[in-house]
Amino acid sequence: MRQEKLFDHAILWVGVVFLLFPVWLLFASSTHTTETIIKEGLQFLPGGEGFGAYATALTSSIGGTEIATGLRMTINSLIMGIGFAVGKIVIAMCAAYTLVYFRIPMANFLFWIIFSTLLLPLEVRIVPSYEVVSQLGLLNSYTGLILPLIASATATFYFQQFFKTVPEELLEAAQLDNANAFKFFIDILVPLSKTMMAAMFIIMFVVGWNQYLWPIMMTTEEAYYTIVMGIKNVLSVVREGRIPEYNVAFAMIILAMLPPVAVVILFQRWFIQGLVESEK
Repeated sequence: MRQEKLFDHAILWVGVVFLLFPVWLLFASSTHTTETIIKEGLQFLPGGEGFGAYATALTSSIGGTEIATGLRMTINSLIMGIGFAVGKIVIAMCAAYTLVYFRIPMANFLFWIIFSTLLLPLEVRIVPSYEVVSQLGLLNSYTGLILPLIASATATFYFQQFFKTVPEELLEAAQLDNANAFKFFIDILVPLSKTMMAAMFIIMFVVGWNQYLWPIMMTTEEAYYTIVMGIKNVLSVVREGRIPEYNVAFAMIILAMLPPVAVVILFQRWFIQGLVESEK
C-alpha cells in the first residue's frame, strides 16, 4: 500500500513539474536582458535584471500613447473577467430558474435551443455581433466588451441540473409561508447555489480574462486594451523592424497568469463542491 501511494505521488509530482516548467522558464527568462534571450534563448536560471521587466510591464506604455500601460490593461481585463463571470451567472440562474420552476410552454424545447448555441462559437457569429454592437454605439466601452457575450448555455445547463436536485419540500414550505417567486429565488435558491456560483465564477472569469478576438474587434482606443492584447502588441513590433522586448513580454505573461490563479486558489474549495455536490 505504501509503495502504491509513493507511485501515485510520484506521478503527481511529474505532472506538476511538467506543467510548471514552462512557467519557470518564462519567469527566469524575464529576469534577463532582451539581448541575452535573443543570443542564448530561454534561460533556466534567473538573471541579474531582477524584477525590472515587471516594473516596465506595469508602468510603461505598450501602445502609441501613455494610456495603455500594463497596469491599465490589467484593470481592463479584471473588469472584463468579473463582468463576464457575474453577468453570465445572473443570466444563467434566471434562465434556469424559469425553465425549472415555471410551467412555460415548450420549456424543454427552449432549453435545447439555448443549449444548441454551444455549437456556434464566437468566431462564427463575430460579424453580426460586431454589427449589432456598432449600431448600438457600444464600441470602445466596457458595456460593448461584456454585454453581448454574457449569455451562457453552459452555465444555464449546470444551474438547471442543480435546481432540479433541490427538494420539492423547500418549494412547498415557501408556498406555505406565502413567499412569492422572487423571494423563493433570493432567500432559498441563491444561498443553496453558492458553491455552484463559485464554480461557474472561476470558469467564466477565466473565459473573460483570456478573451482576445472579441476585445480586438470591439476596441480601437488604447484605453480599453486588455492584458492579452498588450502581450501581442509587445511581440508584434518585429513587423515594424524593431526587436521585441522579450523580457517585458514574458513578464506580462507571468502577470497575466496571476489573477486567474488567485481566483482559482480563492474559490478552489467551493469550485470542487459545486461540481460534485448533489445533496442539499
